[in-house]
Amino acid sequence: MKLKVYADRMSQPTRAILIFCKVNGIDYEEVKVDISKGQHLTPEFAEINPMKQLPAIVDGRFKLFESHAILIYISCAFPGVADHWYPADLFKRSKIHSVLDWHHSNLRRGAAPYVVHSTLAPVFGRPLNPQAAAEAEELLSKSLSKIESVWLKGNGRFLLGGNQPSIADLSLVCEIMQLEIVDEKDRARILGPHKKVQQWIENTRIATQPHFDEVHKVLMKAKEKLQNQRLKKANGGGGSGMGKLSHSRM
Repeated sequence: MKLKVYADRMSQPTRAILIFCKVNGIDYEEVKVDISKGQHLTPEFAEINPMKQLPAIVDGRFKLFESHAILIYISCAFPGVADHWYPADLFKRSKIHSVLDWHHSNLRRGAAPYVVHSTLAPVFGRPLNPQAAAEAEELLSKSLSKIESVWLKGNGRFLLGGNQPSIADLSLVCEIMQLEIVDEKDRARILGPHKKVQQWIENTRIATQPHFDEVHKVLMKAKEKLQNQRLKKANGGGGSGMGKLSHSRM
């Protein structure tokens, strides 16, 4: 049976799964779950993922959630996946696990809340929270500095120090890409000091083209819509009109 990927492309870890499958030629069915409509909260989806978050997969009778676990599973279960994504070498695999574990307790805890509190809160019927955004930005900035000082300190183009990406590169870069939808001056303030991170993002994008840009189209459309709304508000147009935008914690 064909692999099923339950996805909302506004979810950054969902995008990592989809890009990975496309790059590696994995035959899959994308089952769209609209977070903005609460489709991930239905009893039907709870049968797929009891945590009611995205992404999730079904491979035959096997069900799995958590994006990092999914990336590891697909790397091992499907033939033809290049070794550099999840190397057979135990030392390299352990380093990937180290990065992925760090991601969830550091980078993600900064990036995701910052985007919500600075930009997306009205989508959920909540007001923007500048104080919470500032606290999240502090952790985000520290995380970006740590990426540069620990994993990008050498001459390698990717996190493991080599010239080919791993699942860790894809997961972390998709997380940071969520910053595309925040105000441009805020994004520049956060990413501007981190030239190595910017180059690493571009290296990962190039290594996964054309799929990287194709999967991120929905994010770029949201970015354009939000930019137009900011411009309208600056010109006295008022109104939020956020429309159909969504964000996933998973």
